[in-house]
Amino acid sequence: MSTLNINRIYLAGCVSDYMKTITSSNVSLQTKLSLMILVLLFGVLLILGIIFTDLYSSNLEEQMGERALNVSQSVAMMPAVVEAMESDNPTAAIQPIVEEIRVRTGAEFIVVGDQDGIRVAHPIADRIGQHMVGGDSQRALHDGDSYVSKAEGSLGSSLRGKTPIVANGEILGIVSVGFLIEDIEKKINRFELKVASVVAGILIIGLVGGFLIARNVKKSIFGLEPGEISAMYLQRNAILETIREGIISVDSSGKITLANQEAYKLLDRDNKNDLVGEDIISALPSTRMMEVLASGKSHHDHEIRIGKNAVIVNRIPIIQHEEITGVVSSFRRKTEIEELSRQLSQVQSYAKVLRSQTHEYSNKLYTILGLIQLGSSDEAIELIHRETVGYQEVVELLINTVPNATISALLLGKYNRAHELRVDFTIDDESSMSDLPHHIEAEKIVTVLGNLIDNAMEAVIADSNKKRKVHLFLTDLGNDLIFEIEDSGPGIKEEWLDQMFERGFSSKNGEDRGIGLYLVKNTLDNIGGTITISKSRYNGAAFTVFIPKGEQKHG
Repeated sequence: MSTLNINRIYLAGCVSDYMKTITSSNVSLQTKLSLMILVLLFGVLLILGIIFTDLYSSNLEEQMGERALNVSQSVAMMPAVVEAMESDNPTAAIQPIVEEIRVRTGAEFIVVGDQDGIRVAHPIADRIGQHMVGGDSQRALHDGDSYVSKAEGSLGSSLRGKTPIVANGEILGIVSVGFLIEDIEKKINRFELKVASVVAGILIIGLVGGFLIARNVKKSIFGLEPGEISAMYLQRNAILETIREGIISVDSSGKITLANQEAYKLLDRDNKNDLVGEDIISALPSTRMMEVLASGKSHHDHEIRIGKNAVIVNRIPIIQHEEITGVVSSFRRKTEIEELSRQLSQVQSYAKVLRSQTHEYSNKLYTILGLIQLGSSDEAIELIHRETVGYQEVVELLINTVPNATISALLLGKYNRAHELRVDFTIDDESSMSDLPHHIEAEKIVTVLGNLIDNAMEAVIADSNKKRKVHLFLTDLGNDLIFEIEDSGPGIKEEWLDQMFERGFSSKNGEDRGIGLYLVKNTLDNIGGTITISKSRYNGAAFTVFIPKGEQKHG
């Protein structure tokens, strides 16, 4: 096997080892990039080296063959050689001539043979008179051709130039000039060493350059590895989809680069109509994200309208290398925020009620203790019975008629609140709410009932001239869920009817008013429900709510 082929096999093995190293999952990104650049450069240089070496090898052989042929032709046409071949002792005349030419031309041998292929001149005198070997002389001796051939001679494998010696149209003999293949391969190997040296130098430069490039790339991605980046990407998507707020980000040109599912819902856009790549002004004309992009100042808790929804918006610039490269905006329906605020207020209110009840029950316990100590056990039993019988009846009614724990808890809480406020809050014995459809969230019912009951209690407390009475009837018979809340308050004036459910409208004085009925109307609109207002049997107001059991499809 030639040295050239051995070198190629070795280099191919090196490339294979490099590829195994690169594909290893334990290798850092910086090392992978460096090795990839090095392997790419190595591969290109390897291919170029092989091509150049092959070209050099073929050109060298061609040149050496032409050189051997030219020398053989020159010797064959020398008059002294032709005359000597016609003499009886050609060796004496030809041997000195061809030896001198051989030394000057650097040929490995110059052999002259007669028309029978018997040597008359040879670099080794002992071989004169013997037949020429190699089997490649027939064309010159029989056909008179001059040519280049490869053959195994007495001195080894060689590249030969063959030319016939001709005089007066007669072939007198043959001149064979040769260069050993071994010598040609040595020249090729020297060329390969030069090429390898150049390749090694370029690879060292490439390794340093690849390291610097890889370090810069690693720095630009904050030193993260590919696995970490993919994990962060998946985590980011999961986080964005679990956030209840709409999220939209834009780049420095105002093009949308990211939008989560909640953003699509708020903008009333289909997922198939991708927002990414769209201009933010065309997608959301009322936005002020371009203003943040220009000024770099954040906007917090701004209110805008998106379609029919009032939303609270926050806008924050994305700053990279002290330059604004984009803006992120988050927005959430204002009704949700107000509902959370109202629920928090209710929790705080419940806490106050519980503290009051604790104080009240402590007094009653001391009263019972005193009656027992005085021996008035009958009075103590009567007091205990009065305190527990009404509460127990309500609990049993809720267990039997309202299986949903969330709604039952709300009504029980309202009962306790009414008891604290000295309001007679009753639930109709004919009530039934066991068929709550799965697509209607209990929290929606809580919002509707809670606000309407609170509104009724406030109405009866404000009217001190009447008995404080609030009555609830609820039923799931038929195709609708029906809730009716009646009170003994002053009722609803006719001029209020058109604006009862507008945000901020209230017939009562004080801050944070006009939210409850607004939330009721918004919630009912979301689930396809309706509400009517009439006069109650107690000469107050009666609110009746109808919620279809069938799932509503919104266009």
